[in-house]
Amino acid sequence: MALTAKGQATRQRIVEGAATHLRSGDPADVTLDDIRAVTGTSKGQIFHYFPGGKEELFLAVARYEADRVLDDQQPHLGALTSWPAWTAWRDAVVARYRAQGMNCPLGALMSQARSTPGATEVITTLLEQWQDGVRRGITAMQDSGQVRAGLDPDRVASAFVAGIQGGVQVLRSTGEIGHLEAALDTLIEHLRGV
Repeated sequence: MALTAKGQATRQRIVEGAATHLRSGDPADVTLDDIRAVTGTSKGQIFHYFPGGKEELFLAVARYEADRVLDDQQPHLGALTSWPAWTAWRDAVVARYRAQGMNCPLGALMSQARSTPGATEVITTLLEQWQDGVRRGITAMQDSGQVRAGLDPDRVASAFVAGIQGGVQVLRSTGEIGHLEAALDTLIEHLRGV
């Protein structure tokens, strides 16, 4: 369905409002009435923009949250070609999660995977793109001789994504960001060969 600019804005407002609401609780407990209330929309509007109902809306939210995770790391993630660039990326990741606190888009997205058909595919694609961005940075650093050639870029990129997500889970549980900082710092030191 082709939407007017006003229609696109309304659809986006519903997605963003639903995303904000979903980050604050368990997606399994959220109803379309909850989404209507927080977005100020009617039942007719919800079904106009999301004819598949809750599942279609939640999948749109999953895509929105996945895009946010990667967009929040740019332009740094796409430019990991020097040590200052790695530090800038690290600082941007930490600052973003510090600002978000316990409301992590990826955490909300992973919670949705249990209840939203298609969300697992969105998460898998997101993690592959994220890992690929880190892997390209490692490969660029190897090509310029700043990272040892024998290091496996895919394995280390996987460790970065897992380390970040582990740190974020601790942040979501305790409100403490130190684990995220430690994971990033340790992995960057590993890259440097320290």
